[in-house]
Amino acid sequence: MRQNNAGCITGFITGFSRIMLLMFWIARPNVMDAMFGGFLVPCLGFLFLPFTTLMYVLLQSSAVGGISGLDWLWLFLAALMDLASLGGAAYSNRDRIPAGYPGSTPQG
Repeated sequence: MRQNNAGCITGFITGFSRIMLLMFWIARPNVMDAMFGGFLVPCLGFLFLPFTTLMYVLLQSSAVGGISGLDWLWLFLAALMDLASLGGAAYSNRDRIPAGYPGSTPQG
């Protein structure tokens, strides 16, 4: 059986975007309020799409006329990173469902 010893680096990579987003929110709360207009969207972005939310915040805070042109590529790449993070977590936890639960497959 293969051992997976990449827990520390995986935790750092997945937590990096959330930590940076939280630091930006603490440092510049008025910018975050002006970008999103409330609390719900950035909170949901923090939980489900942290890379995309962080990239949106960085692009929107540095953009003069809004997001346009090549900025959309960066947002798309950030969304792919979020999907890859979710897919990687699902793939690594595929064997952790005990037998007998719905969705588990018999081992044989």
